[in-house]
Amino acid sequence: MIDIKIIRDNTEAVRKGLLRRGKDVKIVDEFLNLDTRWRTASTALDAVRAAQNELSKARDVEGAKAKKVAVKELEVTLTALEAERNTLLQKFPNIPMDDVPEGKDDSANVVVREAGAKRDFNFPIKDYLTIAEGLGVIDVKKAAEVSGSRFGYLKGKAALLEFALVQFAMKKLAAKGFTPVVPPVMIRPEVFMGMGRLAADQKDERYYLPADDLYLVGSAEHTLGPIHMDEVLREKDLPKRYVAFSTCFRREAGSYGKDTKGILRVHQFDKVEMFSFASPEKSAEEHQFLLSCQEEILSDLKLPYRVVEICGGDMGWTDAKAYDCETWLPAQNGGKGEYRETNSCSNTTDFQARGINVKTDKGVYAHMLNATGIAIGRIIIAIIENYQTAEGDFEIPDVLKTYF
Repeated sequence: MIDIKIIRDNTEAVRKGLLRRGKDVKIVDEFLNLDTRWRTASTALDAVRAAQNELSKARDVEGAKAKKVAVKELEVTLTALEAERNTLLQKFPNIPMDDVPEGKDDSANVVVREAGAKRDFNFPIKDYLTIAEGLGVIDVKKAAEVSGSRFGYLKGKAALLEFALVQFAMKKLAAKGFTPVVPPVMIRPEVFMGMGRLAADQKDERYYLPADDLYLVGSAEHTLGPIHMDEVLREKDLPKRYVAFSTCFRREAGSYGKDTKGILRVHQFDKVEMFSFASPEKSAEEHQFLLSCQEEILSDLKLPYRVVEICGGDMGWTDAKAYDCETWLPAQNGGKGEYRETNSCSNTTDFQARGINVKTDKGVYAHMLNATGIAIGRIIIAIIENYQTAEGDFEIPDVLKTYF
């Protein structure tokens, strides 16, 4: 969640940040009005408690009793105001950094660089699903019968490719100092809220299990962040880096009619995720490091890609600054090819840390960052299309062959 002091002391900056995200700024005044009422009630409560203590010292029993009643009434008022204020606070996204590009949607995102050579094919190319179904390695038809739309079976070569990608990414990132983790894929509502992942329109994305009062995670990020919930981290130990494998679950709310064919946009997918806890002074540097790890992975796989800086109106709810890596899919867009997002890389500054109470030993909230290591389904798509053969098969990138 956003720091209340920033709303109080840098009100115009918060308004500007909300406008850059395309959000309604009316909540700023609503919050400040509620906060003023809360502070007035808090001051009154302190005064009544002090008076109660003085009367108790003076052995004025009746006066002290009267003040005790007043204290209880004010406590009820203050608790209600605080709950209302916290509910409103959840409607504030993170504030974009000053250098985040201006823009309302993804059309304003800025291409930072392109890398990798696009392959010239000397035969008619096919899309990944045509190839995969021909080989019998992806089956979305049977998955639809079993589970409904937006699911798929990976079989044979495609299934082995998934585990090769996981092993490759884990080994590479562990060598860079990341601690491998297999985290829980269920999370308690209050922790999910603290991570900023149940706020506003995000709640529609989540799968909720009412009998257990648990949510299924949409990314390993959601349970990697709370690995240090309510802890104080020593600055000398930062950055603390983790790499996790997990299955992820998303409703894909708002994507009706988009990418309904195949496994590009599904309800269940596997992912390798990077996560880092950094000091506030070093989080910008750590952000660039995570981005460089993503680029190394794509380069090792010899997949053409581009890095895109995300504008204010297209950033995720918790992000203060974000990049995407988009990988080239040569058979998409009617065979003309197009870049599709495969990796995100976000600096959430202290937004998530404040929500789950992760501080450093300098008394400040840590900065938390997340970045896709490998979105496995989408990278499988990219490999099939970029490494396809004239015979209707696909080759395996050299860097992965040792894992087959």
